[in-house]
Amino acid sequence: MSVGILSTGIYLPETYITGKEIAQKAGLPISVVEDKMGLKRKPIPGPEDHTCEMGIKAAHMALEEAGLTGKDIDLVIYIGEEYKEYPLWTAAIKTQEAIGAHHAWGFDTALRCGTTIMALKLAKSLMETDDDINTVLLAGGYRNGDLIDYENERTRFMFNLGAGGGAIVLQKGLKKNRILDSYIMTDGSFSEDVVVTAGGTKNPITKKVLDEGTYRLDVLDPVGMKKRLEQKSMDNFLSVIRKSLHKSGKNESDISYIAMLHMKKSAHTYVLNSLGLTEDQSIYLEEYGHIGQIDQILSLRLAAEQGKIHHGDVVILVSAGIGYAWGATTIVWGNGDGN
Repeated sequence: MSVGILSTGIYLPETYITGKEIAQKAGLPISVVEDKMGLKRKPIPGPEDHTCEMGIKAAHMALEEAGLTGKDIDLVIYIGEEYKEYPLWTAAIKTQEAIGAHHAWGFDTALRCGTTIMALKLAKSLMETDDDINTVLLAGGYRNGDLIDYENERTRFMFNLGAGGGAIVLQKGLKKNRILDSYIMTDGSFSEDVVVTAGGTKNPITKKVLDEGTYRLDVLDPVGMKKRLEQKSMDNFLSVIRKSLHKSGKNESDISYIAMLHMKKSAHTYVLNSLGLTEDQSIYLEEYGHIGQIDQILSLRLAAEQGKIHHGDVVILVSAGIGYAWGATTIVWGNGDGN
């Protein structure tokens, strides 16, 4: 049974912060931000750009492009961040109401920046096993850049966190843009390396917490995390790609395009070189930064708009997220016959 991508949607705030401005805030040379981090600018949220709301805007775009309304949706899966309008809240149900999907049901899912890959795998499995689920909406937003203190050098590798929303409409039996197999890896040795230390049961919000600013993202063991990531990160990143391809009956030589999250330029280039790909077979998101789990949707849309993917192309979506999680999904674009 085939499951295909019927449409996608992206919402980006109108406001941006430049690499030069980030360098000034962080006390860094501009070359470090623009060249090493690979960040020319990134979108930041305006007054009404709330997390779930940005996902809803992207969902409306995806539905319009598919020629559907909310009444056509059987299931809504929220793929945005836990950091959203309210601390305890099911954003999928808000999304369901906002798009008029009154016959659907919904739930939230989370795997940090790996959420979209995980949700594609999950949605495909549900569609294959439940006769009542034929059309699924994945939608969510991201604005974890709010949680970054540019004066905290421990979080420097997250200075690229931006804002935006993304959505995907999946349909059972669709013969185009077919989702093949996914592969996901998680490693619990990183589970408490990157956290917001305040606001949970261990350290509830107090005036002291607010004054100290510990409600932002922090890295508890920066030296240990860097050492462990250097040993595992790129190997695992490449491993999930290769295993997704293998499960899908494809080879590295079949890849036409790879939709990657935004990371430092040297890492992006390393992945391309390791897979025998050229710069033209991906898009480096230096004008957008890292919008978490929305990056793969954004890259896919940009690739389609720029004519980088064609009928029959093998496309890889790949992610990595704190926790730590790595995931990849293989897609055959278009009608799959090369015509």
